[in-house]
Amino acid sequence: MFSARAPIPEMQISVKIDGGVVLFKNPIFDFLHIIKCYICIYMLSRDFAIIQICKYVMQNICKYSKFNFALVLLRDMAMQRGSVMNNILTELEARRDVARMGGGQRRIDAQHAKGKLTARERIDLLLDEGSFEEFDMFKSHRCVDFGMADQQYAGDGVVTGWGTINGRLVYVYSQDFTVFGGSLSETHAEKICKIMDMAMQNGAPIIGLNDSGGARIQEGVASLAGYAEVFQRNVLASGVVPQISLIMGPCAGGAVYSPAMTDFIFMVKDSSYMFVTGPDVVKTVTNEIVTAEELGGAATHTKKSSVADGAFENDVEALTEVRRLVDFLPLNNRQKPPVRPFFDDPARGDLSLDTLIPANPNQPYDMRELIGKVADEGDFYEIQEEFAKNILTGFVRLEGSTVGVVANQPTVLAGCLDIDSSRKAARFVRFCDAFEIPILTLVDVPGFLPGTGQEYGGVIKHGAKLLFAYGEATVPKVTVITRKAYGGAYDVMSSKHLRGDFNYAWPTAEIAVMGAKGATEIIHRGDLGDSGKIAEHVTDYEERFANPFVAAEKGFIDEVIVPSSTRRRVCRAFASLRGKSLQNPWKKHDNIPL
Repeated sequence: MFSARAPIPEMQISVKIDGGVVLFKNPIFDFLHIIKCYICIYMLSRDFAIIQICKYVMQNICKYSKFNFALVLLRDMAMQRGSVMNNILTELEARRDVARMGGGQRRIDAQHAKGKLTARERIDLLLDEGSFEEFDMFKSHRCVDFGMADQQYAGDGVVTGWGTINGRLVYVYSQDFTVFGGSLSETHAEKICKIMDMAMQNGAPIIGLNDSGGARIQEGVASLAGYAEVFQRNVLASGVVPQISLIMGPCAGGAVYSPAMTDFIFMVKDSSYMFVTGPDVVKTVTNEIVTAEELGGAATHTKKSSVADGAFENDVEALTEVRRLVDFLPLNNRQKPPVRPFFDDPARGDLSLDTLIPANPNQPYDMRELIGKVADEGDFYEIQEEFAKNILTGFVRLEGSTVGVVANQPTVLAGCLDIDSSRKAARFVRFCDAFEIPILTLVDVPGFLPGTGQEYGGVIKHGAKLLFAYGEATVPKVTVITRKAYGGAYDVMSSKHLRGDFNYAWPTAEIAVMGAKGATEIIHRGDLGDSGKIAEHVTDYEERFANPFVAAEKGFIDEVIVPSSTRRRVCRAFASLRGKSLQNPWKKHDNIPL
């Protein structure tokens, strides 16, 4: 047994404490000095492992020494440390409770009275239960002007963090209207930028829940700088990770430009609006009297401006539908679209498709019926349903894999392409190409819509956008021509000449420069006065071109298929293209005709 005064060999103790190194070295240590050293380390260190080592050493030293008081001292210090820890944990929970209340119960009640959820309630509905991890809960603004130093709120009007949707990682920010009306400050922007940076680094979608009065006036240019920082990240994230914006309240002024650069924008009816300048400014400048709903409500932006991709009845429906959309999308541009379990036979035929096309070529039919009968379980997630209804865009699954669909709609404008439908489809095609989502194109298009309104509005350039988008796309592309494919519109709608991979046609397909009657009147202009001859010429033209075989003979159509076999043929086509690799020539970026 060692005595208290027994010398011990020269020893060196080196302990790392909070980034620094404490070194003890003495030729002769007695137990008292050792105990003092370890107690010092025990009290100063915040490293759990070191604390446990010190505790172990002191306990063993005291077994072989007369310094039993060290055990009492150790116990007292442990109690002290525990008391301090408990105080900190109590304060932490108190601070969290305050932060969760946002602007206070009165403002939360006001939010609920408007039929709106709070920022945190929205996140809870959007993400999987218990998956949300918050960042910067206690961050607050740094402004001292206009009495702002006395108005400090934890979180500064935005809740940020990450979680999962059906087990898949997403980053989310939710603006809190109960704190300064959700206005954006310098620190508010910093929080948003932080998660946007993390989303790009980790390859996960960004979902923004917007409910803000705009830039915080008290901070002046600092808030404008914050907006610009967010905008820059929207630009950099474009085509890298999916960006989704939900407008769940006001979104005015410069605030609108961040959602505008995201991939999808959804609004809530009667409670959300977007505009650059509000009704009061409009009245002052132009003397127009208009309400906020008329100027920038959900109906305006889904039906007229095409700014928004969809509108929902309330917050709950909007958040539920966004969860559904995320299920269709890859996490980033380096991943394939997700594959979900499916219960629909890929070889399933549908005899009703054999009679889908009316006998009268001028009679319309609903292209949604074809989409539903081709898709797994008939599930079609439509994008921009209320805008440019002469073309359909959205997502389906084939054998569990996401596929983008672009389809002419014969029930509206006979399926003609125009300015709005070209823009709508072009943007959708470019999104699919950016995120490696294969594209299925269903064609029944008699051409571009004629008229001075279209020409004056720049239909040439807008039509070129769709042409450009298809020609640029390197993802698998499968096209099915059901009936008409006339003129330049045939070329635009993912023809074989725009690097279409599989181009099918139904027996009812007509591929020509124009319809038989118009073509006859041009070719046989001299016989216009003779109705009998004109009828004969029309019949002859129809026999020559009112079928898919001329195009098939030239190799522009890969196969003429039976309509009832469309799902099987399309599924097999996409399955064969899963390994497709196609690269465009190197360029800094293209110059699409905007």
